[in-house]
Amino acid sequence: MSTKVRENIAWIDLLRITACFLVVLSHCCDPFVAHFNADYAKFLTGCGMGSAVRCCVPLFAMMTGVLLFPAKGTLGQFYCKRLGRLLVPLIFWSLALPLMYYVYFQLAGPSASPSVDMSTFTGGMTLQKMYTFIFNFNYDTTPLWYLYMLVGVYLIIPIFSAWLQQASQKEIKLFLGVWAITLFLPYIKMLAPILGYSGNYGHMGLYGECDWNIYGSFYYVSGFIGYLVLAHYLVKYPLDWSWRKIALIGIPMWLVGYAVTFGGYVLMNEKFPGNYAYLEILWWFSGINVFMMTFPIFITIQKIPLKPAPWLSRAASMTFGIYLCHFVFVQMGYDLYSHILPESVPTAVRILLNAVTVFVVCYGLVHILSTTKVTRKLIA
Repeated sequence: MSTKVRENIAWIDLLRITACFLVVLSHCCDPFVAHFNADYAKFLTGCGMGSAVRCCVPLFAMMTGVLLFPAKGTLGQFYCKRLGRLLVPLIFWSLALPLMYYVYFQLAGPSASPSVDMSTFTGGMTLQKMYTFIFNFNYDTTPLWYLYMLVGVYLIIPIFSAWLQQASQKEIKLFLGVWAITLFLPYIKMLAPILGYSGNYGHMGLYGECDWNIYGSFYYVSGFIGYLVLAHYLVKYPLDWSWRKIALIGIPMWLVGYAVTFGGYVLMNEKFPGNYAYLEILWWFSGINVFMMTFPIFITIQKIPLKPAPWLSRAASMTFGIYLCHFVFVQMGYDLYSHILPESVPTAVRILLNAVTVFVVCYGLVHILSTTKVTRKLIA
């Protein structure tokens, strides 16, 4: 596998850049989605564009599978190298982002964004956010949820890697088949109450989940690890599909996935307006609809006959840093364009303009941070 990757590293660079920009774009949609029924036109545009880019995080995860399978070195060496590189940025940005938000709002004043609760940006609340990162992320550090998840993925990668190195193609396909079943769990969870399921002791978990056990039947074979294994499989056993076949299968597949993602979110908002606990079910990254949007994008980028280029590699090397720092700049961009753009400017244009601006600004910041050995550890 590794030989094939090194022969055509350019497509992986393109994958990283694409995934990163789509993440930025998705977060630029969020303030408009948060209008919900208060401004339904903005909600629909934000939801429509946000739904279209839900493949962003799965693409990031698949890139990890391409690059880290098979894992090299001993278990201890892998943990020290990977977790060490992850924990430094996690700690730094968990402290820096709340502080950046606080300073920004002190200078710029309150935001009109419906996503923002200004009461949570006091000095005391900022300090609280800065030390409670040891438990989880908060609004200011929303993108860092991925790093918490990645810690778990890194812990299990060497285990899966040992199996993948000796597993046959048929065995890997069998695992992916089991994982594919778990992609339907969000819909089973939605359907169960309609069919009369009332949970147990007030807990609505499925297949063994309850108040004293969060590890249900499919816990150990679900989630992002499936995307990593799928990426490894597609590189080790690449699909011999023509561009015509990719279009004939990929385009309808993406469109169906998008229709379910967008249409489902809108319908759920009618039933549970503004209730993210229900709305996010249709946006779960490990749902079959988001998978249907991710798979065609991955195999399309994989097939593009790109030649390695220094500029492409440089841009790709900045993507993790851009991901880490972009969220607060999305807020700044939203506020800026809300003030300087006339009301007649369409919501879609506002979102795209903010996404491009944030991406460029963050690229510049990350480039500066990459110039010294110490600051490079904060973005690598």
